[in-house]
Amino acid sequence: MAIRRLHTRLTMTPCGFLNIDKPRGMTSRDVVNRVQRLGRRLKAGHAGTLDPLATGVLVVCLGPATRLAPYVQAMRKEYHATFLLGRESPTEDVEGPVTLQAQAPVPSLEQLRAAAAALTGEIQQRPPAFSALKVQGRRAYDLARAGKTVDLPPRPVTIYRLEIQRYEYPELELRIECSAGTYVRSLGRDLAASLGTVAVMSRLTRTAVGSFRVEDAIVLDRLDSHDWFECLVPPLRAVEALPRVMLRHEELLRLQRGQTIVGDFLAGAGEEVAALGPDGQLAAILSRRGRRRWKAVWKAGQPPSATNR
Repeated sequence: MAIRRLHTRLTMTPCGFLNIDKPRGMTSRDVVNRVQRLGRRLKAGHAGTLDPLATGVLVVCLGPATRLAPYVQAMRKEYHATFLLGRESPTEDVEGPVTLQAQAPVPSLEQLRAAAAALTGEIQQRPPAFSALKVQGRRAYDLARAGKTVDLPPRPVTIYRLEIQRYEYPELELRIECSAGTYVRSLGRDLAASLGTVAVMSRLTRTAVGSFRVEDAIVLDRLDSHDWFECLVPPLRAVEALPRVMLRHEELLRLQRGQTIVGDFLAGAGEEVAALGPDGQLAAILSRRGRRRWKAVWKAGQPPSATNR
């Protein structure tokens, strides 16, 4: 039985996610490279960058699940962040050269709480110059490192929660729940600016991406080439917000051939639905092609054998 399980791991294409607790000092790409060394020709990518300074949840996508990364990236994020008030740097964190602001004001706890409340909800946030956003085809951080002025326009993000966990000047610890696209270091920058001071981020832990939580994450150094397959989170986790429908074997075959399926069984659904196979796992994501016609925009792989119907 053990030999059969090993053969299955070696021959089948992995499809799912690894919830990795990223260590400080590594880039997100470094983590993906480590994961790829677990198996030959292993296709992998991550669903949302963490800077080298940061630790915590990094969702690594494997096999066909790499095309589900946008669904994971769109999930709410939770962070625990520490800032140093009265200090600033061009990178908005301690990775850049940090300078002290002369005669920086020392906000009270009550002032900080009021400023945090004002930043809760939908806000316009200006991304940091040192970011991976593109400006005329080039990464903003490349332009910033070259000494070019980078002026990124504000964009809407949503801050669902901004709580002060601890304050002992100059250290300020925040608990943050936010939408995709939020830059936590810029949130600290704007919080400080509203009180007439500056701030740099000194520590950051991403504690959750949707239902991927840090307490369930795998320590990278403990990820073993012999048992990593058992740590895979199924693809269905990425589309928990989508309505679901169970499909018959014949319908799955049509989808695998690139054909549409027709029926009223999805009446009332939105523009996309998660289609489950007989095993209860995600087999496809269907997109509406008219009132009664649906087509697969993502497929997990081969349909189940007819003997398993």
